[in-house]
Amino acid sequence: MSHDGTITIAVDCMGGDHGPLVTLPACRQFLRDHPRATLLLVGLPESLKGFVHPRVTTIAASEVVSMGDPLEVALRKKKDSSMRVALQQVKEGHAQVAVSAGNTAALMAISRYLLKTLDGIERPALSGQIPNALGGATTVLDLGANVDCTALQLLQFALMGSALVSVMQDKPAPLVGLLNIGTELIKGNETIKQAGDLMRAAAQTHDLNFFGNVEGNDIFEGVVDLVVCDGFVGNVALKTGEGLASMIGGFLKAEFSKNVFTKMAALIASSVLSALKSRIDPGRHNGAALLGLRGLVFKSHGSADAWAFGNALTRAYDAVDNQLLDRLQARLVHAAPLIAAASKEPENAAPANL
Repeated sequence: MSHDGTITIAVDCMGGDHGPLVTLPACRQFLRDHPRATLLLVGLPESLKGFVHPRVTTIAASEVVSMGDPLEVALRKKKDSSMRVALQQVKEGHAQVAVSAGNTAALMAISRYLLKTLDGIERPALSGQIPNALGGATTVLDLGANVDCTALQLLQFALMGSALVSVMQDKPAPLVGLLNIGTELIKGNETIKQAGDLMRAAAQTHDLNFFGNVEGNDIFEGVVDLVVCDGFVGNVALKTGEGLASMIGGFLKAEFSKNVFTKMAALIASSVLSALKSRIDPGRHNGAALLGLRGLVFKSHGSADAWAFGNALTRAYDAVDNQLLDRLQARLVHAAPLIAAASKEPENAAPANL
């Protein structure tokens, strides 16, 4: 928070599939619900024209990073994009957090370039929530920012994710699982086995509350609070959850359009299925944190509607309000000896990709 208790969020209003058609209505509702919030709305001047509010400042940007822009274009050529200008507000201290629904790879690259990584962190990770059968959500990272990871990086993800869950869900010692093809210690490739060893060592030093290996179904059953994996696997798990919600929605529409018997069956089941669809709707838990940076950044789903984008704004607000960055740094300082010892192992050399 600022010295006067306000929380300032920089919003990339042009990002995502719908841009200002979604972001601006979401911002209006968010301001009504959060009287201590101020917003820095970044975008093309003609798109922001007419948005007047006593707790809003509009900041002009002349370019937009599209969802299909190559990384080189977004990072090197569009230096006045709404995404980059919004992140610049965090770097310069004008905002405590930035929110964008734009191109994920571009957001990660520009964030890393402008804000840099925290001490002890090799790569930032994308952390989000996947709804589970307990009525809550399981936090998972990485969700796609890092396809190939070393054991040390997976340990770093676990430490950062544990801090996130602790802060955002008020759980002092969240239960951490390592995603694997089986729960036995002998399962998995060498990287996963080494990561398990590191996490067990972190449990001994009280840096993690490590449960052990978990399988894919455990994410949806809510066996642990946090699941750690590389970005390839994490993104597949995320899209699987989103696909389930879409499938249920499609079933409800399809069955009501068939013959009288399927219509009757669908009518009977619709209330239950509608409740389930609402529970697992990805928009309910929208807002993935980019962890490991020297500033807070949250990523909204590109196809988010105004309600879902508003949820991302709320998660960003709560992260600042609960001092996520300070508490994450404190956890990394405590774990510094463990990270330093693990980094000396030759098998933990980082692969050469972004």
